[in-house]
Amino acid sequence: MNEFFSWSTLVTFTGCSAATGIITQFLKNTFQRLPTQWLSYFIALVILYAATYFTGGLTVPTAAAIPLNSVLVALASNGAYSAVLRVKNGKPSR
Repeated sequence: MNEFFSWSTLVTFTGCSAATGIITQFLKNTFQRLPTQWLSYFIALVILYAATYFTGGLTVPTAAAIPLNSVLVALASNGAYSAVLRVKNGKPSR
């Protein structure tokens, strides 16, 4: 593998969730007035539109589904970050 992320990786649920989480953590102090959940949604939206476009899969039906898929990616990304914090702080899961 010659790349950390490729467009074909970013168009997958796992790849987009990982990239969304990383970019959200990098940018959340810059956008302090915007809730982190919204920031991660917008990041997921941009990543999915760009990755779908650059892999040649952007059609009208696909473009209509991307906002819904972005919600799932953002929720997964936020949940993964919360889980890491729970483990780090030694708190049991619910």
